[in-house]
Amino acid sequence: MDEVFKALADASRRALLDRLHARNGQTLTELCDGLAMTRQAVTKHLAILETANLVTTLRHGREKLHFLNPVPIHQIGERWIRKFERAKLTALSELKKRLEDGDD
Repeated sequence: MDEVFKALADASRRALLDRLHARNGQTLTELCDGLAMTRQAVTKHLAILETANLVTTLRHGREKLHFLNPVPIHQIGERWIRKFERAKLTALSELKKRLEDGDD
């Protein structure tokens, strides 16, 4: 999970993930289009994203297509966000019960 946090910590890598979220299955050339980064910089960022398992690739002839893998992000949500939501939802439920019981 440390690799995922490291990968997500960089704004350029998050921008690449956003591009893949908008249109999955892009080539390196397509991902570089319109970015203020060199092709080599994008390649290095993609390597970090692949190491973190946030991006997977598929060779299609001479092209290498890049795909977003949302599973690690979902796992972060489950581990670090959902557990905090549970406490809030439980507190709201208890408050509702107490307020309803107070009307009797």
